[in-house]
Amino acid sequence: MAPSNVINTAARLLFGPESVVPLFEEQKVGRPITEPGKKAPEKLNPEPTPVIEEQTADSPKPKKEDADTYRVKIVWRNVMLFAYLHLGAIYGFYLIFTSAKIQTSIFGFLLYQASAIGITAGAHRLWSHRAYKAKWPLKLILIILNSLAFQNSVFEWARDHRVHHKYSETDADPHNAKRGFFFSHVGWLLCRKHPDVIQKGRCIDLKDLDDEPLVQFQKRHYLKMVLLFCFILPTVVPVYCWGETWGNAWYVATLWRYAFILNVTWLVNSAAHLWGQRPYDKFINPAENISVAILALGEGWHNYHHVFPWDYKTAELGNYRANLTTAFIDFFAKIGWAYDLKTVPLSLVHKRANRTGTRKHSHEGEVWGWDDENMLKEDKDHAVIFQKDE
Repeated sequence: MAPSNVINTAARLLFGPESVVPLFEEQKVGRPITEPGKKAPEKLNPEPTPVIEEQTADSPKPKKEDADTYRVKIVWRNVMLFAYLHLGAIYGFYLIFTSAKIQTSIFGFLLYQASAIGITAGAHRLWSHRAYKAKWPLKLILIILNSLAFQNSVFEWARDHRVHHKYSETDADPHNAKRGFFFSHVGWLLCRKHPDVIQKGRCIDLKDLDDEPLVQFQKRHYLKMVLLFCFILPTVVPVYCWGETWGNAWYVATLWRYAFILNVTWLVNSAAHLWGQRPYDKFINPAENISVAILALGEGWHNYHHVFPWDYKTAELGNYRANLTTAFIDFFAKIGWAYDLKTVPLSLVHKRANRTGTRKHSHEGEVWGWDDENMLKEDKDHAVIFQKDE
């Protein structure tokens, strides 16, 4: 078999059956997202979606037909960075059982939990979906924990996540699960974005994020905050606080911890879109996956979440056993730092479950969260909001 065929066969397996990496030849990927009565998105000049370098809605104006001629292009810098990260994490996992101090392993685990909260309670439920509101001390905590997680700034994370909900599992979905497990898990970070992702990103309402001072501060100083909270402090603390070696601190508390939280977050995009039950809408792929829910602190109840993205619990059940993020938010609601917690009454949940069992699903009418322009008045009127700020 020719080298080009081997590479392109591997690309189909990694980036989905309709995808080809044009290292030797050019091929198309899928069809663009078009809305009724509208023309297909015009040509764009997509930039890489890397660990640090990020595409924005301020990218060059679209040019004609780029969505039709889009080719998967690997960002080799990202491939090398993620390869080093995961090799280092594997070595760190080995060190946990051989030479690292128990304090370092516990510290790494606690950092994983903290950084997960920065994503789940911060970038996800607060800023992506506006499922609750927070006062500035809690926002500051979440901004710091989000920087510890290093998964792009809150602004960029929330923008892409809103697009993901509005156009789930289409070419406009940044981590389209229909392109396979590998693509939705990590492959989307190893190649350039589909033009529809950028095009639809320009159409999403981000005014609330534009008006959020802490979000904008993090956006301006993101690299410095990431270096401090994700890499420097997790490495320095074990060395100076309990005499850990620099190598153990770097590979266990930093690389292993960072790789672990990344993969846990990615499982929500991959595993929770493939495996599990779909009691609320059987026509969509997001599913209830308890394993992901436990690892991701409550983010695995994904069928419910895609049906009711404005529910701060992201689940019908109110217990904390597989939803520690809800416990975190409820604690801060009790001390007054979180308020206007939005949830869905059981009557509306059951009504939606019955209704979606008899219709064909389309991305039209999907919402990214509270105050989306397509949110039904009935959903808003029946939503339960408690701990309201008087």
